[in-house]
Amino acid sequence: MKILIADSMHPSLFDMLRDQGWDYSYHPEFRREDILSDISGYEGLIIRSKTNVDEEMLSVATQLRFIARAGAGLDLIDLEAAAKRDIEVFHAGKGNRDAVAEHALGMLLALFNNILRADRQVRNGTWDREGNRGVELMKKTVGIIGYGNNGSATAQRLSGFGCRVLAYDKYRDNYGDAYATESSLEEIMQEADVLSLHIPLTEITRYLVNDDFITGFSKPFYLINLSRGETVSLDAVVKGLESGKILGACLDVLENEKIGKLTSAQQEAFDYLRASDHVVLTPHIGGWTHESYVRINEVLVEQIRNWL
Repeated sequence: MKILIADSMHPSLFDMLRDQGWDYSYHPEFRREDILSDISGYEGLIIRSKTNVDEEMLSVATQLRFIARAGAGLDLIDLEAAAKRDIEVFHAGKGNRDAVAEHALGMLLALFNNILRADRQVRNGTWDREGNRGVELMKKTVGIIGYGNNGSATAQRLSGFGCRVLAYDKYRDNYGDAYATESSLEEIMQEADVLSLHIPLTEITRYLVNDDFITGFSKPFYLINLSRGETVSLDAVVKGLESGKILGACLDVLENEKIGKLTSAQQEAFDYLRASDHVVLTPHIGGWTHESYVRINEVLVEQIRNWL
């Protein structure tokens, strides 16, 4: 079996593939046009984040049997086009779920305890204890939308902080467990102190968090987004922060992550967020650990082997 690896991958993948007796070509430098011209000779395609696998690409991938994404989301892949060609699609949601969960807790604790601001102040010679009095996570009600790998791993960590976790997942039934209670979206909007998103980007979830969604919450809340940037309108987040309906935000993803090429409206929202002490920002690194870099490979290879 010949596999094209068209994105940068941890080198541990290569030994794993050789151990299975699979042939591969590693071309992280490939652009879209390179993949289009070369893909016809391969049975497998492994990607990470730079490659859109759409109808055009699949139409020339005449030998392709599977696509494997080294990550959790599948919004880069035209699943309908793959399904009609009987092309199997794999993703590594289990590979980085622990890293995502830890990152979510790290961002939330940093926000609740003013850690980033206090660190800057102390480095600059200011010792302000009262101004940095924190908020405890203990006994907070956390609403999780999307209860798959990342959502359930996050709930497990939150349970250790004595949180009550309400989970809503549109695509699952009977998913309540020891760490979260199966709930409706309405219940979460009524009761949550913290909202954490762990959802894919679809036409349904695009800008799910907008002005109406935010004002629909019965009380002020904290927002965490480690899913996809376009599930949240940053303009709506800014309005929520200004009104006090959003108490603080932890954003690992943005609706436009090319921060050197923002529209004027996006730039205005981003400037507000980066200046706010009520916002914690990271560059889409939830799940981006040294351990998950290897574990993602292990999960993908295991899935492909079991399928074969």
